[in-house]
Amino acid sequence: MPYTGGEYDVIVIGAGHAGCESALAAARMGCSTLLLTLSLDTIAYMPCNPSIGGPAKGHVVREIDALGGEMGKNIDKTHIQMRMLNTGKGPAVYALRAQADKVLYQQEMKKVLESEPNLVLQQGMVEKLIVENGICKGVITKTGAQYISKTVVLTTGTYLRGKIIIGDLSYESGPNNQQPSVELAHHLIELGFETVRFKTGTPPRVNKKSIDTSRMEIQPGDEEPRAFSYETTQFITDQLPCWLTYTNEKTHQYIRDNLHRAPMYSGIIEGRGPRYCPSIEDKIVRFADKSRHQIFIEPEGRHTKEMYVQGLSTSLPEDVQLQILRTITGLEKAEMMRTGYAIEYDAIVPTQLWPSLETKLVENLFTAGQINGTSGYEEAGAQGIMAGINAARKVQGKEPVILDRSQAYIGVLIDDLVTKGTNEPYRLLTSRAEYRLLLRHDNADLRLTDIGYEIGLISEERYRRFTAKREAIEKEITRLRETKVRPTAQIQEILKEMGTTEINNAVELANLIKRPELGYKEISRMSPPPEPLAPDVAEQVEIQLKYEGYIRKSLQQVEKMRKMEEKRIPEWVDYSKVAGISLEAREKLSQVRPISLGQASRISGVSPADISILMIHIEQGGKATLKA
Repeated sequence: MPYTGGEYDVIVIGAGHAGCESALAAARMGCSTLLLTLSLDTIAYMPCNPSIGGPAKGHVVREIDALGGEMGKNIDKTHIQMRMLNTGKGPAVYALRAQADKVLYQQEMKKVLESEPNLVLQQGMVEKLIVENGICKGVITKTGAQYISKTVVLTTGTYLRGKIIIGDLSYESGPNNQQPSVELAHHLIELGFETVRFKTGTPPRVNKKSIDTSRMEIQPGDEEPRAFSYETTQFITDQLPCWLTYTNEKTHQYIRDNLHRAPMYSGIIEGRGPRYCPSIEDKIVRFADKSRHQIFIEPEGRHTKEMYVQGLSTSLPEDVQLQILRTITGLEKAEMMRTGYAIEYDAIVPTQLWPSLETKLVENLFTAGQINGTSGYEEAGAQGIMAGINAARKVQGKEPVILDRSQAYIGVLIDDLVTKGTNEPYRLLTSRAEYRLLLRHDNADLRLTDIGYEIGLISEERYRRFTAKREAIEKEITRLRETKVRPTAQIQEILKEMGTTEINNAVELANLIKRPELGYKEISRMSPPPEPLAPDVAEQVEIQLKYEGYIRKSLQQVEKMRKMEEKRIPEWVDYSKVAGISLEAREKLSQVRPISLGQASRISGVSPADISILMIHIEQGGKATLKA
């Protein structure tokens, strides 16, 4: 007989990167929360690359932190290397990346979850949702336990009908030979959800003692202390290096000779793989003109010899993988500790979600992470915190928090998913954001901390420090606008020393800093502030003044688009009766059911003419309709 295991405000299913953020957010917002996971030993597990951050992804981790999430804090405590990427480019594409100690990352996240007052952490396999009259009211586990709740968040990752594929071998499994979730996958289809079959993969791991790193290019971490979290004050200085090597023509020829054994070409793999993270066999076919590909050798932790072979993701047979490894410089005697594999899994079509990540089909049910068709720990964590926030706010009778595309990469990510859907595992890229100059790595706190504080995820002390920083930035920008320097001998000497043109008349410091050769450091030599500025304040002053014109232009574009976002589409609109819009637009609008004209305008197949007609239809109260 089933029994009731407990009653909660929020139940989160799955304790990967989405589940951890979701459960912590809901609990910290005052909701009694249950986090159910298949295994307590794989909380925040990294089945693929043990790293956090990188282009766009690093921005997202900063945004999660600015909202009050945990990922940034956790990687700051457990990384073995930290590097800022793209420093030769503009600040819009600076990207922080950290190599994680995989096991320590898991242990620290588990410790945080176990210590959270409103959060219960429990091992269990969820097989069904309790759905009554289209409303989710809880879950049922494999043991028959019923857990009652006001909202449920599904964060099942790649476990739904998971299948591992290595050569011609395939078997049901979650990542790294863990238990898959089969019954829940079938149950979601029974409920009426449209699902797709996706694929991702992972490379082999090798034993460090069997490789020759002296023949590779060393990749050290940055000497300058860096962190993802705005709360981090203690920095890890004892960093481990990574190494860079390359494939070669011998590698490529061996792969070509064995393509007939590759499951992605023999038809064994059915799922669609990620375009921006292809397998090595896919790279060799797609980029046949390339004579070599980068291979990064990355430690999986401080206390293991296991090394991750980044760039060599594959599902080729085990014997072929070993031979491929041994064609690469420095890996000629490599011992393979784990075999690379592909994994297929079910994901739901994300256009079935509202921008709050609540499903349209079942009320009070939210989904986040790879179940929504994304790839990557960071994309999962971003969805997780938003689903947790909105599940909690649903319980509290409050409006959902929806970030728009000009506020955060998280807003870009979710809007892309729920508006456009995806036909492959979605990866966030800086090129997906039309307001990149506004969504910088350095200003995530200025964009999102107010929201985190308002919803209860940012402490009073942290918010006090944040407002002091913001005031210091504004004060110094005002000072530089009001301060002029004259062409004195001292000023001319500084300008000459910096390799920039001397001045003829008095010039505002706020204008002088716009010169490519000058930064805040040089400007402050000409006119020091009353008190020395903190480095992060000085950074903001420089960026906001130096790129002022571009930022202003971006803000004007945002304001223009905001008018469209504010024009909400009433629930009474029936797209099948809107006269004049195209058949494709009618179908797409009916499927997505956008909440605003702005969202409607971003749907593939909906033209500006369709939007104009829809606007008139709404303004006329739906009077102009198609005749039956």
